[in-house]
Amino acid sequence: MLFCKVDESYPHYRRQLRTQCVRHSVQGGPPSSSRPDTVRECPKLANTHKAELIDSLRARFGTLKKLHGSESLFAIGNDAARVYVRYSKLHPRGRTFFGLREADLKLLEGHNSFLCFLLDDGSAPLFVPYADFEEIFRATEPAKDGQYKAQLIGHDNTRELYIARQGRFNVEGYVGLEPIVRSLDPKLLNEAHNLSHPQVQTLLAGVGHLKGYDVYVPTADCGRLDWSLVQRFDVCSGVPNGYDEVRSILCEIDVLWIAQGRNRLDALFEVEHSTPVYSGLLRFNDILLAYPNVSRFTIVSDDTRRGLFSRQLFRPTFRKSGLSEMTSFLEYINVLDWYRRLVGGQNDENRGGAFSS
Repeated sequence: MLFCKVDESYPHYRRQLRTQCVRHSVQGGPPSSSRPDTVRECPKLANTHKAELIDSLRARFGTLKKLHGSESLFAIGNDAARVYVRYSKLHPRGRTFFGLREADLKLLEGHNSFLCFLLDDGSAPLFVPYADFEEIFRATEPAKDGQYKAQLIGHDNTRELYIARQGRFNVEGYVGLEPIVRSLDPKLLNEAHNLSHPQVQTLLAGVGHLKGYDVYVPTADCGRLDWSLVQRFDVCSGVPNGYDEVRSILCEIDVLWIAQGRNRLDALFEVEHSTPVYSGLLRFNDILLAYPNVSRFTIVSDDTRRGLFSRQLFRPTFRKSGLSEMTSFLEYINVLDWYRRLVGGQNDENRGGAFSS
């Protein structure tokens, strides 16, 4: 991947720019706020990372031009795609802060557009299709400064995008330039849209297996798994011990990731292919109320149901239980990308490559 070379160069820039930031601070640079805007804290840091990103986009796609009226909006080629670059420093405890200007988001509407989230830690940027989240932003209001607030949350090497008052969304499938490449190739989009419920279950189980989890799939579904999509592996014959109050519910959850060698649920996935999103959330809620230590829930569905997920998730009952802060949305195409990227990362490691997922 193109970003292998970019990632290798980042440690050098971090050392160089850390010195620049200290010098900037000693010379009387602007004080940081309680919710830091890293561009204001250290413009050189943001600008250098941004320049590296822009060079990478030009190397892959050719012509790249800045849109009039914005320092962070770029058009690829003859407006074949638009990229809105947002940058955050990685703060203590892995916290990040992004502001997305309402005026800039309006310039993305109706175009093949991407929100690019860029960090200073050397990790590959995320390119999130704006169309997938346009309804989410429309359903909320920006802050008083005219910006929508967002954070990237890392959990067990998985990235989630948190949008204030709208919930958490799995963005693991948006790493690197592939989302832009895919948007220019309709064949790849059709492949994801044609996935069936059992195929999505298979891919989710495959991702869990590659990440080192024991995996449970309901007994009735095991015979329908599509082993042509993933390398065959053993699935658990039952749910882990210690969850007696909700055992009957857990047995119906589409995919469970279980910590290897321990009776601990680490992640639960419900694939809502045609069933109501609300029913999956109710099952999650029952499990959370009985066992509050279970804290990772994911609804998996087609991108057309993202808005429905957000509306259902923020019902008063789910806000009161805390489920609204613990449940993320994962799109089919992201599941496919996630699995392929993990397989590709393993292949790179076997070949002695520098990049792995």
